[in-house]
Amino acid sequence: MDDTALREQIRAAGRRLGFAAIGIARAAPESAAIAGLRDWLAAGCHGEMDYMTRHAELRVQPQRLHLGTLTVISAALDYLPAAAPAETAPEQAAISRYAQGRDYHKVMRQRLQKLAEAVAALAGPFGYRVFSDSAPVMEVEFARQAGLGWRGKHTLLLSKQGSWRFLGEIYSDLPLSPDTPTTAHCGRCDACLSACPTGAIIAPYRVDARRCISYLTIELPGSIPEALRPLIGNRIYGCDDCQLCCPWNRFATTGDSEFAPRCGLDSATLVELFAWSEEDFNQRLAGNPIRRIGHRRWLRNIAVALGNGPATTPAKAALQARADHPSEQVREHVAWALRRLGA
Repeated sequence: MDDTALREQIRAAGRRLGFAAIGIARAAPESAAIAGLRDWLAAGCHGEMDYMTRHAELRVQPQRLHLGTLTVISAALDYLPAAAPAETAPEQAAISRYAQGRDYHKVMRQRLQKLAEAVAALAGPFGYRVFSDSAPVMEVEFARQAGLGWRGKHTLLLSKQGSWRFLGEIYSDLPLSPDTPTTAHCGRCDACLSACPTGAIIAPYRVDARRCISYLTIELPGSIPEALRPLIGNRIYGCDDCQLCCPWNRFATTGDSEFAPRCGLDSATLVELFAWSEEDFNQRLAGNPIRRIGHRRWLRNIAVALGNGPATTPAKAALQARADHPSEQVREHVAWALRRLGA
């Protein structure tokens, strides 16, 4: 099979597996992307995500991550839930849409493995390794090179089908011809910069993670800075604001059913979720990406959200019930929330 036919067969196999798009890139990030990553790290914009610094060279040199890598097969998988509400009420928990259903790491990894097996059936045995946000990979850069979209000003991959997509990669030793990158179409739009609640998008194409709600509620292990707490609102896991305002997301399609909301995560109130015991948390969120932050961080986040909400009797009672929690961090955030509610 010649190169052109093989690439089209790979795309067809990807479509059969439910991928929204498949593209091929050289296993060599462009110099501008490498310089941008190093500058971002040097400025400390990664916060306490020390692994970003430790593994920086693995990101920019794919062959060090998987010996013999020549090309990257980049895959996109839609995840937007059906009838996802644009806004949530103040007493309701706002959870990023990507985290309301099944853990995307597992879904993407399983499908990429099946795609790799399909490629082997077409091209013969080959060396490969699959990734789904599970290793130091410059996934947006490779997806951009592979023609799946362009880097939006919010730094996410953006296409004419929007940005509600997971990305995954197959590092491969197949000498496939690369696809043509897509032209960027953000133009003069700066809606995402204006929409960011904490001003984390400090310039087009540059996010300071230390101010980002997704970082604060997911990656940050310690206390959330007090100055940023009021800006978090009712967001308890991640933030979608920079995507919700993007004009291109008007054309997004409903995502895979694997990512349909579970456990009422698209409609639950803050008081309901704050009442979950650690056992409840672990059982109900089995197979969900939220589980990895642990119950303590879950309570920390919800305490802040309750403190930003209406001063209702149920909200105050829920916080009072956790005022003597064994975790000093939880107690501190609960105390802050109670002061906010005048309790």
